[in-house]
Amino acid sequence: MIKLTRVHYMVLMCATIVLGLLSRKITGIPLSVGDGLYAVMVYWLCRFIFFQRSHSFCFVSSLLFCFAIEFLQLVQHPLLISVRSHPLLRLLFGQGFLWSDLIAYIAGSAIAFLLDRTFHRSKTR
Repeated sequence: MIKLTRVHYMVLMCATIVLGLLSRKITGIPLSVGDGLYAVMVYWLCRFIFFQRSHSFCFVSSLLFCFAIEFLQLVQHPLLISVRSHPLLRLLFGQGFLWSDLIAYIAGSAIAFLLDRTFHRSKTR
């Protein structure tokens, strides 16, 4: 039996970041794929940070984080506008609110949650 460690979650997070960046560079891939991968990455980050907490806790935490970032895009404070002007920070914080992004975040977090639980259960049997 292999126990998932923080290192595993860090590797998953880095791989997801690479996939997310590639999804923005390759034409023909819908933007929602990148948004979903963003949520997957946030889920792996939650599992890394809150390693001892439940999968459900990390699922809810990743959704809350993604939703907070999305709704923060409705705020047009000068500081936030300047933060969003930097290319790297724009990738992290986005630049415009879209309801469809919330659906992508739900899907991405759910996929990561289900993969994590499935892998965890298959390794503990």
